Formats: sequence, C-alpha cells, structure tokens
Amino acid sequence: MKIAFLGAAKTVTGSCYYIQTKNSKFLVDCGMFQGNSNEVAQNGEPFPFNPGELQFILLTHSHLDHNGRIPKIFIDGFKGQVIATKATTELSGIILADSGHIQEFESEGAKRKRQRAGKPEVKPLYTYQNAVDCLSLFKSINYGEVVELNDEIKVKFSDAGHILGSSIIEIWVTENGEESKIVFSGDLGNKDIPILRDPSVIESADFLVMESTYGNKLHKDNGNKLERFIDIVNETIEKGGNVIIPSFAVGRTQEIIYDLYKQRERLDSKIKKLFSIPVIVDSPLAISATEIFRKNLDCFDDEAREYIKNGDNPLDFPGLKFSRTPEESKALNESKGKSIIISASGMCDAGRIKHHLKHNLWKNEATILFVGYQAAGTLGRQIADGAKEVKMFGEDISVNARIESIEGFSGHADKEGLLEWLGKFNSKPKKIFIVHGEENAINEFAGAIQQTFNIETRIPSKGDSFVITASKGIESEERYSKPNSDKS
Repeated sequence: MKIAFLGAAKTVTGSCYYIQTKNSKFLVDCGMFQGNSNEVAQNGEPFPFNPGELQFILLTHSHLDHNGRIPKIFIDGFKGQVIATKATTELSGIILADSGHIQEFESEGAKRKRQRAGKPEVKPLYTYQNAVDCLSLFKSINYGEVVELNDEIKVKFSDAGHILGSSIIEIWVTENGEESKIVFSGDLGNKDIPILRDPSVIESADFLVMESTYGNKLHKDNGNKLERFIDIVNETIEKGGNVIIPSFAVGRTQEIIYDLYKQRERLDSKIKKLFSIPVIVDSPLAISATEIFRKNLDCFDDEAREYIKNGDNPLDFPGLKFSRTPEESKALNESKGKSIIISASGMCDAGRIKHHLKHNLWKNEATILFVGYQAAGTLGRQIADGAKEVKMFGEDISVNARIESIEGFSGHADKEGLLEWLGKFNSKPKKIFIVHGEENAINEFAGAIQQTFNIETRIPSKGDSFVITASKGIESEERYSKPNSDKS
C-alpha cells in the first residue's frame, strides 16, 4: 500500500492521509487547516487526487482539524461513505453546519471589502447547506466492531479518550496474499479525563501513524488542575473581574461543567465563592454538543455512568446558564456583575469568544484562562504567548488582563502519556510515522521513542508518500503530487 501525508505533517492542523492499495483508495480524516493566513489558504487548494475515485473516508473524531474539509471534498465529487462512530457522526452534524455558517458569514464580509477595493469575489469554502448535505454520506459503526469494507480492507475503531466518540483506527490491508496492519492513533486523550474512558490498548501493528501534539511536554497541572482553576477564579472575583475561558465547544466545555458539578456539595469557602457567581456557556455549538453528550452515555466512563444511574445530571448544576441568542450574548458584556464565561472557539479565531475578549482583554481585573491547545498563528496563541496588543475587528486591543493556561485540562496526552500508550503494544510497530505536532514537539518525541523502544521513526512533510508492506517495511519514499502517479 501507499500512504501520502497531506496534512498534520509538521503541524497540528489539516489531518489528512491518503491511502491507495491495489484496488482501493481512501482517506483517514479530511481536516481543516487552522492558524495563520498561509495555513488557512491551504483549505482552498485542490485535492491532489480525484475525490470521485475515493471509496470511503475513515474519520477519527469530530474536531474541525480532522473533519472540516469533508463538505469541500463532497462538493469536489466525493460520493463514498464517511465511516465514524455514532457520537462522531452526531457531533460532526452540528460542527460542520456551524463551520459552513461561519464560512458564509466571513465570505460575505470579505466580499464587501473586495468590492470596495475593486477585487473579484471569493466564494466560501463551502456553505451551511453543503455541510448539511454531506452528512448523508456518514455511516456509524460501533467501538470494537471489526468491519470488512471490501475484499482488501477491514477496520476496527477503538476509544481514543480524546473527545466523545474519538477513535484509534486499526486497518488491515490484504494485497498479493500478504496482510499488513496500519494503526492511526488519532488524537489520544489524557488519562482520567472527566466523563471519558482512557485510550484503548492496541495489541499490535506493522506501522503506526501517531500524534505528537504534546510530545515534548508534561502536563504539570494534572494533579491539581481543579484547585488551580478555583484559585484563579476566586482571585479574579476578588478583583471584580470576569473570567473568560476560550474553550472548544466539544470536549473541554463539557469537561469543565462536569468537574464543577463534582464540586457542588463541597462546603469550603473557596468553592462557595466560585459558585456565588454565574457560570455561563455562551456558545450555541457547545450547547448543542452538550445535548449530544447526554444522548451518548455508552461513551462515558464508570464514574459518570454511576452519577446518571443515580438520577443525577453531571452536565448541569445550580448557577450554570446557557446563553443561546446573540442578544443574550451581547448582554453579558453590558452587565456590571462578575461571571465565568465559557465560549468558543477554543483558539479564539471565530465565534462569540472574540467579542468577550474585545470587552475584557484591556481590563486589569479580568482573567483570560486557556484550557486547551493553541495552534501557532491563532489569536489564542498570540495572547497565550504574551502579546501586549492584538488586533480584533479592526481595532488594536491592549492586553492588560491576567493571562493563565492550565494544561491539565487538555484533551491530548502529554509526552509521558503517549509513551505509556505505545508501551502497551504487545507487538511493537516496525515503523512509526510521527504527525500532528509542531516540529520541536515531533523531533523530541521521535528521540524519546528511539531511546525508549528503539523503533525507527519517520517525520513526514506535507506531500511525502511511502510505499509500505509488512514483509519489507518502507519500500520507497517520494513526493506526492499528481493524482495518477500512485503506486501500490
């Protein structure tokens, strides 16, 4: 088989891997590039293959950097199946529709600017309706179910513990009487993430495509993340400011709600002070995602299921409010009262969070609290890295607020967690392709794998492709460019 790395290669966005066997062509993920303008511009580039020839897309999970170009490839002619877990399918329904709406909204704003400058119109990457229409291609499968897709390919999805429905994908390929097994880790979750189970153990692989988002870091906040969260909130309350939490609508938002729910009956003064102010989820997408969480209890860990068995709702508590309309969202920034505002997008590049930042970044008494990864080039990364001023809505906004990050809330395993997961393979991979990380993280993680397991690693660039077989390993390597130049 031949695998081409068309995204998330020496970067954390745009996950997309093209696999061709003797008789099959398919993708693992079809994600959106996010970050600076050069990254985002890649979303509009033609796919370097004929989308109409693909039989299927295997989708690891529902974050936009993994599923965000599915509507585009649908427009471009893909009519095969998108295979994912039930929860991933349901979450993709709301996430892609929301993305289509954002594409149209931003395109309309750009259209007016280009008209005034005498430049030609630029169409949105896809529309809300395109996103809705592509959902007809989705087919749901269960965790642990081995599914034969055709005479060559069978697959199994296992829990990656990253977000609801996230998957590690095992793929068995039979060519010329020989079976090869390649595993895609997807995004691997932290151990003991609220609500979710830990990542599944995989027994064996000939080849492994492995993420490395935090391949050079340890989550120092894992043990005391909630206490630090409470302290930051209380210190901000004492100063009279708001706590603004940019949070991914799917995953981090629900986990924060759950963690706070678990503290609701504590009697100490610190938790009483926190619950003295409202906690507001200001993201229609996050509200819809929370409802999907409540309908997929089979993905929950034992603790969360026990709460539900006892009649509790671990995704709700007194003082939790959901802001649904634009008018309700605007009112939050006009209110004189203090509050905790959880809003998307998690990297601050779109959505209602930008308005809350505009109204709070310049205030000394406010706190901006990051609880998830901030990709290079995003507004969130600029703020987290210590920018003194940022541009928003055509204005220069001073950054006077307290800026904090709690890595322990991250949905990604750290270096130690990644190595621990890899160490549980009974039969280790012959070769590991390291992806979904910035270059310093990838390089350090590659060295750690070599030192710990003595396994050869490859760090592909975008466009690199490899011909691989179980018996011979990597047979050849080349740059992938033309749709008809594939070898199998």
